[in-house]
Amino acid sequence: MIQTSEISTDHFYSKKVGDLHFRNLRTCPENTPIYQAAQWMSQEKISCLFVGDSNQQIKGFVTDITLRDQVLAKKRNHDIAIGEIMDRNIIYIRKDAYLYEALLMMFQTKTRYLLVKDGSEYVGWISRTKILTEQSQSPFIFIQSVKQALDIDELKEKWLQVPEIVHQLVTRGLKAEIINQIITTIADTITLRVIENTISEIGSPPAKFIFFVLGSEGRSEQTLKTDQDNAIIYEDKANEHREETREYFLDFADRISSALDTIGFSFCLGGFMAKNPKWTHSLSHWKRNYESWIRESTQETVLKYSTFFDCRGIYGDFSLLEELKSFMDLQLQNPTERFYINMGTNALQYEPPLTFFKNIRTFKIDGEKFFDLKKTMTPIVDLVRIFSLKNRVFETNTGKRIKHLQEKGVFSSKEAQELIHAYYYLMALRLEIQSLQIIKDHKTPENHISLHQLTKVQMVTLVEIFKVIKDFQLKIKIEFTKNIF
Repeated sequence: MIQTSEISTDHFYSKKVGDLHFRNLRTCPENTPIYQAAQWMSQEKISCLFVGDSNQQIKGFVTDITLRDQVLAKKRNHDIAIGEIMDRNIIYIRKDAYLYEALLMMFQTKTRYLLVKDGSEYVGWISRTKILTEQSQSPFIFIQSVKQALDIDELKEKWLQVPEIVHQLVTRGLKAEIINQIITTIADTITLRVIENTISEIGSPPAKFIFFVLGSEGRSEQTLKTDQDNAIIYEDKANEHREETREYFLDFADRISSALDTIGFSFCLGGFMAKNPKWTHSLSHWKRNYESWIRESTQETVLKYSTFFDCRGIYGDFSLLEELKSFMDLQLQNPTERFYINMGTNALQYEPPLTFFKNIRTFKIDGEKFFDLKKTMTPIVDLVRIFSLKNRVFETNTGKRIKHLQEKGVFSSKEAQELIHAYYYLMALRLEIQSLQIIKDHKTPENHISLHQLTKVQMVTLVEIFKVIKDFQLKIKIEFTKNIF
């Protein structure tokens, strides 16, 4: 059983109510019918509705529990005024009060909700669940709090907390593979909230579809330096509905990408995003894409295929993606010879930074020696992908791909172990460096690492890892490119 590391909670006792993303006030007049108030709560996705003529003239409030206990349990008429059942026990706390003070006040007054006051005005409200979630220690509880976030600002605030969580997990020795999964799950949860909110804004889609992610997120190997890699497949529609269907999904994709960019997932510089018309298509169009990428293989199409082979569904009808993968499986059973030659050449594009004298090859920035951790890891991702394609292993995660290839006898037990150890050692180092760049240096995370940041043990370990990668690249040269030089 995996024992997850705890996140430090010392900050809880210095954090103030104003630091919390409290909810905006939603009010209704005292004479509002109960059913209408319940409809508003459902539409706004809130568990507490305040009653009064304005935000500054609040007389009471109703909650989900109020509706259950005072209406359903007592079989009251849904047309009576909300004022007849509201709780009049209004309690507030100042915006500059500490969170622990708010929590103590809730326990003392036996209330689950507090109004937040800034000067003489009410500016929002907080719940006991919200505060408890903020101070909880488990990253899985944090993920639950992300699920409860309602708008872009709150989702952005959540994403800003992730570097601290990652740093805590890395320093406590949690496996990089698990940390990747936690980061990916948080990113997935944020994306799901954005998708749900977008559908709520523009209406239900006109066709079945799936929103899927690519690249590192598709492999569940996301780090803190991440951009958007996503696409959409929608079901084929009759001719008279094709244009309106496409128009909906392009608008849908543009809204999602813009929201994700605001939250902290920057636009992909290479344009591999659903907002790009090239990557939002019907299922039949996607099948034609995959067929042409395999049949008319070039270095350019191989790059696209490599990206889209690492794909994973996030939201929608998953059968659409499964059908596309089944079609891809059929295509891979009789590929052209140059397809794997080009794939092999692509997998050899990046070499580990190892000099002839077995030192680490670097580049200089302002006189300081660096090497690129991402490019150092890329050869492992690429070589494992090409062996997976050749052996029709459709797992997307690099670690899981290696294990499947070992089971098929493609890699020996020792080879699989070497690759897994190498990959996740580099991943742990990358996560640690990125989290420190954000937390301590207050800068955008990079994949560059300075040699002076490394210990002698780390230097020796990296050199050995680079040797392992070079040996596997030789295997690719022989098996896929027919070239040993």
